[in-house]
Amino acid sequence: MSAAAALPPLRDVIRTHGLTASKALGQNFLFDGQLLDRIARIPGDLTDAEVLEVGPGPGGLTRALLAAGARVTAIERDRRCIPALAELGDAYPGQLRVIEGDALAVDHKTLFDGAPHVVANLPYNVGTELFVGWLSTPWAPWWQSLTLMFQREVADRIVAAADSDAYGRLAVLAQWRSTPRIAMPVHRSAFTPPPKVMSAVVHVVPGEAPGGVRLATLERLTAAAFGQRRKMLRTSLKAMPGAVEAAEAIGIDLTRRAETVSVAEFCALARAVG
Repeated sequence: MSAAAALPPLRDVIRTHGLTASKALGQNFLFDGQLLDRIARIPGDLTDAEVLEVGPGPGGLTRALLAAGARVTAIERDRRCIPALAELGDAYPGQLRVIEGDALAVDHKTLFDGAPHVVANLPYNVGTELFVGWLSTPWAPWWQSLTLMFQREVADRIVAAADSDAYGRLAVLAQWRSTPRIAMPVHRSAFTPPPKVMSAVVHVVPGEAPGGVRLATLERLTAAAFGQRRKMLRTSLKAMPGAVEAAEAIGIDLTRRAETVSVAEFCALARAVG
């Protein structure tokens, strides 16, 4: 009998350990094994691959990752879930390392010898902050790919194209040196308890960073431009010294608004500002 087949159903695990999703921790549990297996397949073949999972909760996605052959490092803040995760570790000897703590306080890259995949049903209350931190790492990044569950609204902002309502700072940060895509939508009814909003899994693979573009400059530019996104660039870019002049020098029309400026144009502007 396989390790997965020998494990009790997730709902029984929840009942046995008296677990309920914590609103304060942004938890929403997934029980659908087929859905979890589909998520685990998004990064590709995980046989003997290192994987970082944040917020495993009772271990639904963790099961799918372990069954796929991954060596999982799971960071869990909720100590109520640790015994359930320990049972998974017993079922998959040598494949699961559990770190009890706050993922925001952990230096993730120091946990691995190689470059892991990050696969997580992120707690909604810290998901964007973690994502931005992983995108802001020195390039090439310490991770191979990111496969992350977000609220659908956040997922749309990550993959948004210029000249759309969802396009903003998060899209530029995600797209200037990596490629994000929505890998699959997830209906709210798949979760326990069901959140008020729909969700989606976003898959991100790193690319090459454009030459001569500094992350700090790009962040300041997008903060200025989207801080007053309904204003023309000649007004919004005044918040960053030299930005208006740089835009003029490279031929960006200052009567445009931030949401019409493509990722490539933001990179060119950051390069011109220096």
